[in-house]
Amino acid sequence: MAQDSDPSGEEADRIFELEEEVDQLKEAVTSHQVADQAIGMVVVLGRVSPDQVWEVLKEVSQHTNIKLRNVADLILIWGRMGQMPADIRAELEDALDRHGPTEIPGTPQE
Repeated sequence: MAQDSDPSGEEADRIFELEEEVDQLKEAVTSHQVADQAIGMVVVLGRVSPDQVWEVLKEVSQHTNIKLRNVADLILIWGRMGQMPADIRAELEDALDRHGPTEIPGTPQE
């Protein structure tokens, strides 16, 4: 008896699950790229370490109830256009004050 070329219900379910997993992984990679870019930008501007910026992003996300990726997006938009919602800016400034500024290596002591 020849097998049908159509996948069985079980195979179709597995294919669907794998496609969803691939989509989730693609989204995760994109989110990481956005967060990494925002971290780099804040490291340069805020004189804080990448680990500190990660904590800053988490705090801003928690205090504003906005997903971390969206906070990172807003930081990147701010870098390109100079605009950021006032509540996000205030939370970002407060979080940076709590975590920094750190000294730039090689900076002479005053």
